[in-house]
Amino acid sequence: MTKHTSTLLAALVVMLTASVLPAQAQTTAMTPEQIDAHYETARKQCDSMTGDQKDTCIKQAEADKDVAEAQAKAGKEKAEADHDAAKARQDADYEVAMKKCDALSGDAQDKCEADAKTRYGK
Repeated sequence: MTKHTSTLLAALVVMLTASVLPAQAQTTAMTPEQIDAHYETARKQCDSMTGDQKDTCIKQAEADKDVAEAQAKAGKEKAEADHDAAKARQDADYEVAMKKCDALSGDAQDKCEADAKTRYGK
């Protein structure tokens, strides 16, 4: 195998390896440590290259790291938004339950309100 062919083969391996990073980040939330480890691995593979191939390899590793970090941030924000939505739903359901209790009186109203407070953790 010529040096040119082996260099092209190495570049192909790096690109294929680097393309795995975003796919993993999409399916599984990666920790900052995992993202850094993937970046370091991809970056080390660039060390055996020279010239434009090395520059391209480094840029690809950096781009994949940026994408993985953005996806991790988006996953965290989505989880927070899901939590907020669930809390808002629970609060709304509690308000409706308490309003239904207003139609009752006496012990029935007291029991209804106690049940609603227990059910919705208030």
